[in-house]
Amino acid sequence: MEQATTATKTGNIFDWQVLRRLMTYVRPYRRIFYFLIFLTVATAALGTLRPFLIQRMVDVSIEQGDMLGLNKMFGLLMILLVAHALVSYLQTYFGGWLGQYIVRDIRVDLYKHILDLRLKFFDRTPIGVLVTRNISDVETLSDVFSEGLAAMIGDILQLLFIMGFMFWIDWRLTLVSLSVIPPLLYSTYVFKEKVKTSFQEVRTAVANLNSFVQEHLTGMNVVQIFNNEEREHRKFRAINQEHTRANIRSVLYYSIYFPVAEVLAAVGVGLLVWYAAQGQIEGTISKGALIAFIMYNALFFRPIRQIADRFNTLQLGLVSTERLLKLLDSKELIADNGTYAPAQLQGDVKFDKVWFAYNDEEYVLRDVSFEVKAGQTIAFVGATGAGKTSIINLLSRFYEINKGTISVDGHDLREYDLKELRRHIGVVLQDVFLFAGTIQDNITLGNKDITEEQIWAAADLVGARRFIERLPGGLQYPVMERGATLSVGQRQLISFVRAMVYQPRIIILDEATSSVDSETEELIQEAIEKLMQGRTSLVIAHRLSTIQKADRIIVLDRGEIKESGTHEELLRHGGFYQQLYQMQYKDALNTPAE
Repeated sequence: MEQATTATKTGNIFDWQVLRRLMTYVRPYRRIFYFLIFLTVATAALGTLRPFLIQRMVDVSIEQGDMLGLNKMFGLLMILLVAHALVSYLQTYFGGWLGQYIVRDIRVDLYKHILDLRLKFFDRTPIGVLVTRNISDVETLSDVFSEGLAAMIGDILQLLFIMGFMFWIDWRLTLVSLSVIPPLLYSTYVFKEKVKTSFQEVRTAVANLNSFVQEHLTGMNVVQIFNNEEREHRKFRAINQEHTRANIRSVLYYSIYFPVAEVLAAVGVGLLVWYAAQGQIEGTISKGALIAFIMYNALFFRPIRQIADRFNTLQLGLVSTERLLKLLDSKELIADNGTYAPAQLQGDVKFDKVWFAYNDEEYVLRDVSFEVKAGQTIAFVGATGAGKTSIINLLSRFYEINKGTISVDGHDLREYDLKELRRHIGVVLQDVFLFAGTIQDNITLGNKDITEEQIWAAADLVGARRFIERLPGGLQYPVMERGATLSVGQRQLISFVRAMVYQPRIIILDEATSSVDSETEELIQEAIEKLMQGRTSLVIAHRLSTIQKADRIIVLDRGEIKESGTHEELLRHGGFYQQLYQMQYKDALNTPAE
């Protein structure tokens, strides 16, 4: 299993280019964003006025015995506290609101982009990594707006306001208070860098965990069949242990930094009191100034401690953004530049000197040429890996060919609008995938234009009505994930209904009867004969008995066409097909009756 990797950046605080890309998602909500900036400035300003008002109350109203002035200042202080609480509430709410709506938009764009990626991308990318990108990494971005960017701007503004008031009140006390800032800033910088690295390791560990759990839950039957539970448990413990170590490293940095910051802040207060006490004795520093500076010290060191955390929140969000943008910028999209969209297809299919490789030039199809006229049935046989499934994947444009051309009704596949092309092609695969939902949901796949009458008509055609009606709820019967509550044959029948409800002109059957019992196979075979009438059909089958009536059978070996003809012609030819037929016939004779 491929595991996620992380490229740890060092040097810059964060990537401005990534931040600019992220800010493009703010544009639809720019009014809210500007309002949030205003609230941030207002919160920073209101939060720093309290010590100044208290200093004025002590030095002016109390020292002069002015009760009326004291009451006015007290009333102003209460109004200030209420205003600060209200503005803080609005800032928190709109910061979270903005973050969630941006997360929604990014997640929708990302999922839409994933849907448009070609299958080659999914062949080499673990599903768990994509789940992490679309869920965990996107969720991290909400903190950039609610706890990162706006909050960090607020902290910086609050520091500037505090320093302004402090210098206004007494520049000497200000310098004493700021004397511990250099070691605090250094420890903050070290903490920021260490936690940034640990957070990146945590994100990588989360992606690895998701990949491992998703893969092994999907393949749980294989794990249990081969008694592999203990070995898989050990693997999981190792991956989980790395996740734990990464988190503990970040906890360690927090446990060191915050006590250091508290000690430095206490030292700053101690120096302030020591110096101010001398000024009090000498009469050069007022009581109000001392009280205000003690309060400002508490306010001053809190945002400095928080800024380190804000930076890491922002950096973590930008690391997630960088990963998401890398996925969004992926060029492995299905090229859909065609505009040809006929209302109906005739069904002529032609492969002309087609070469295809999944990886570089390891060709799985070599100079393949054949033609299928509308309404004909063509079958493909050959050993595993001969290239049979690759042919049908190319016809539906799940992959792009390397050389040659594929045409339908005389038009190159790339000339077709992709959605319209696939709408005319019905595909039934050997491994049927059913989603959690109802039978009807799995047939229509959410297409509201498909009526129940059309579903039942398709079900009658493939002989599925009987078993569907016997299920509790019929079409509304709840299907478990991957169709676990249905038999293999039932799942196969549903896939036939799903293909036929769109009335395709071209039918692709990829070993559609290889996993069902004889009774169900007979039922499906009768349905296949009906649905093939008037349609172009491409059939892959291991059981040669199911393709004897095909108009032409193509024998593939290592990506090349070795033989081509009808069932009778190939048997008379005495080549690979005859050997394969005799082997299956011999196996059938040697199979004991049940």
